[in-house]
Amino acid sequence: MYEAFFRPQQVAVVGASSQPGKVSYDVLHNLLSHGFQGRVIPVNPKAGEILGAPVAASIADLPMGLDLAVVALRAGLVPQALRELAERGTKAVVVVSAGFKEVGGAGRELERELKEVLRANPAMRLIGPNCVGIIDTFVGLNASFAGAMPRPGNLGFFSQSGAMCLAILDWSLDNNIGFSKFVSLGNKAGLTEVEMLELMALDPQTKVILGYLEAVEDGRRFMEVARRVTRVKPVVLFKSGVSGSGARAASSHTGALAGADVAYEAAFRQCGVQRAHSVRELFNLAVALANQPLPLGRGLGILTNSGGPGIICADAAEAQGLHLVALRPETALELRSFLPGIASVYNPVDTTGGATAQTYRRCLATLLSDDNVSAGVVIATPTAALKPLDVAREICAVPAEKPVFAVLMGHHSVQQARDYCLAHNLPAYEFPEEAAQALAGMLNYRQWLEAPPARPDLVPGDRQAVQKIIASLRRQGRRQLSELEARACLVAYGVPVARSLAAATSEEAVAAARELGLPVVMKIDSPGIIHKSDVGGVRVNLASEAAVAEAFLDMTTRIQRQHPETWLRGVLVQEMVAGGRETIVGVSRDPQFGHLLMFGLGGIYVEVLGDVSFRVAPLARDEALEMVRSVRSFPLLRGVRGEPPADLTALTQALLALGSLAHDFPEVAEAEINPLLVLPRGQGAVAVDGRITLAPAKGDT
Repeated sequence: MYEAFFRPQQVAVVGASSQPGKVSYDVLHNLLSHGFQGRVIPVNPKAGEILGAPVAASIADLPMGLDLAVVALRAGLVPQALRELAERGTKAVVVVSAGFKEVGGAGRELERELKEVLRANPAMRLIGPNCVGIIDTFVGLNASFAGAMPRPGNLGFFSQSGAMCLAILDWSLDNNIGFSKFVSLGNKAGLTEVEMLELMALDPQTKVILGYLEAVEDGRRFMEVARRVTRVKPVVLFKSGVSGSGARAASSHTGALAGADVAYEAAFRQCGVQRAHSVRELFNLAVALANQPLPLGRGLGILTNSGGPGIICADAAEAQGLHLVALRPETALELRSFLPGIASVYNPVDTTGGATAQTYRRCLATLLSDDNVSAGVVIATPTAALKPLDVAREICAVPAEKPVFAVLMGHHSVQQARDYCLAHNLPAYEFPEEAAQALAGMLNYRQWLEAPPARPDLVPGDRQAVQKIIASLRRQGRRQLSELEARACLVAYGVPVARSLAAATSEEAVAAARELGLPVVMKIDSPGIIHKSDVGGVRVNLASEAAVAEAFLDMTTRIQRQHPETWLRGVLVQEMVAGGRETIVGVSRDPQFGHLLMFGLGGIYVEVLGDVSFRVAPLARDEALEMVRSVRSFPLLRGVRGEPPADLTALTQALLALGSLAHDFPEVAEAEINPLLVLPRGQGAVAVDGRITLAPAKGDT
């Protein structure tokens, strides 16, 4: 497949036109204009030549076993063209034609037909439709209707959006960014982002894989492949559709359902993909990864000729989790030996405005020789005496085994210097924050490489017990488990639950409270009421039998009056669990990635601050612990103001158990333990309330 798309010996343009301005003319012109050495065959019913290339009158006149065909026909003609290409044994096809699922209606039906042709002919692979085309700069292959040829380089780029392809290609020419491969995926009826990762991982000219995504077709397969590829090459992706509006726009644009952004954030983190949130961030990080060694640590050394930018860089670095390290005494002494007395020889090293380009070179070499410094950022602001291009030449001449970033502040006066740096594999940025962000991304990637591959820690549960409960619900036509049923499922996977007893009468409630020991909690027991507290269906700290009897009468009477349609079985009387920290553990089903685990601290931290973390289930134990540590309120679990630390082992075990339950039973649509009380270290965790909802059974409406 790789050879057919990117090293073809013969390329046909089906629908080639001799009229400039038509897409099919532009594709043919590009194939003939950039040094491609293979045979290019225009296909057009009118025989003769187009742009000097002999024309084939029909697909039937093409050679058998053709490597690559670019189809530029009206959408309605494409499925039949694909059938004819398949009959000729064509290996790879790029469909640049538009008018498929992106327009809905008849276009969606045409794309369905196109996919049927591909299913019937699995040996023929396809990119598109509705794409710009593909480019390989190393063999001069430009099988696209782009207006220019990218510079050669070591970045492999793919994009779901054709417009983004064209804009980025144009932008890259002015910013000296080079590409090995440049691929527009379009509607992804054939090859998707997953195959692009696999193909570019094989490509010897590609050092970093980067892409623009609106949605992933198969989240689980994407994660499986990305985990493997990121162990070989860095992958940096810009995923749009972060906001609700953006996700809806992405969905309507691509014809695919864009999953919740938290799912993408979690999936990228778990498979080593570095995420960018803008085009600039995408390329800032990609260029750094492609041209600089990975940092060995978080220690950053800053060199500047002005205090303000140095402070900005220090702030940005700290915000990204980097550390402005103290320089070794001998480093400070060496710097002091040649810098003026007013210069700062501490970190950031401030040479003052009188620094020369040669001063920069000597300072950078000294800074990088310090064992405390893992990476260096060189900041230069232009002055009348300091020529940015001279600075660029000097810092590029410094031998470096550590990552170095240039920040050449300004625009017109420093553009030539930036170009020089990029040409010599030194990333150059406009502002300090960009350098700090890129360095943090490199450090994240190094940590991914150093961490052992995560393998899910599945908790063995009593699957038979859970299956019996689910089968009973299906027979009854219910999707919502009662609290007792949900608790039984949690117990089946080893989650400790607060002791509870069901009571249908006031007398039974008092007897239950007596058995459990006062004080107790009382909850409404009704499968039709999910959020009990919202309807006044929870009472806590009932400290006497009289209070228990009164609560039973009051709650059941009020619920029956306010919700007469609801089946009320009675109440649950539950033991009061003293102490512990309230947390929430939940799981929901994402359309792209499957079950998604959520963790947060209870109360205001989730409801008001939204302080939660997400991961795709099932998890490895280390991933579960990292998930817990990633919330902003984690210090509360470590213990503050004399409080004992929480039992993180029990908490992570509960996360693993809930993830395993969802993994074993895909029909679970949602499950939540709220609250899960995490007791002091060594004392465990207790589920106080649990809810589980099943997905509709097949055939349900």
